Amino acid sequence: MIGVGKMKQYANVLERPLSKGKQEVSLSAFTFLFSELVQYNQTQVDNIAELERRLEDAGYAVGARILELLCHREKGNRRETRLLGILSFVHSTVWKVLFGKVADSLEKGTEHEDEYMISEKELLVNRFISIPKDMGAFNCGAFVAGIVRGVLENAGFPAVVTAHFVPVEGQQRPRTTILIKFAEEVLRREARLG
Repeated sequence: MIGVGKMKQYANVLERPLSKGKQEVSLSAFTFLFSELVQYNQTQVDNIAELERRLEDAGYAVGARILELLCHREKGNRRETRLLGILSFVHSTVWKVLFGKVADSLEKGTEHEDEYMISEKELLVNRFISIPKDMGAFNCGAFVAGIVRGVLENAGFPAVVTAHFVPVEGQQRPRTTILIKFAEEVLRREARLG
């Protein structure tokens, strides 16, 4: 049609290009899918540690893909080479893509030189999960710890990443802390780079 503007008219709805749409996932859809992931893995294991390991492994695969996507989209296929750079990338960019906001805090461990902590007051994966009394120590944050480990290891920063509950004075729910303990080779490389 002439004079209608620059929008091309399509005779059939199937010929229209796919729109990018929102880059968000419905919270209820994510919650349902994540609860199914937890329930499925719960039927496959005998103890809490094994369940957390399986959730961490699932998160690792997500983290590897998130790193590839964000390096391509945000950084023009460049990756971080410095320790504080990758931690800042995880704390801000990765967290914002996954949870819609920057993580509450990023801190360096006081007892060990190779430990860093990302803290979240109310981690999304723990928000809608009710834990039975017989599984009191279970932390769904293991999935997020797996994501962080996937990002770090695929960026060349091998680390042991675990999720822990930290009680907060005056609050019913504990804060979730993602503890990152880097491999010795990462610290040596960082010292060499100066």
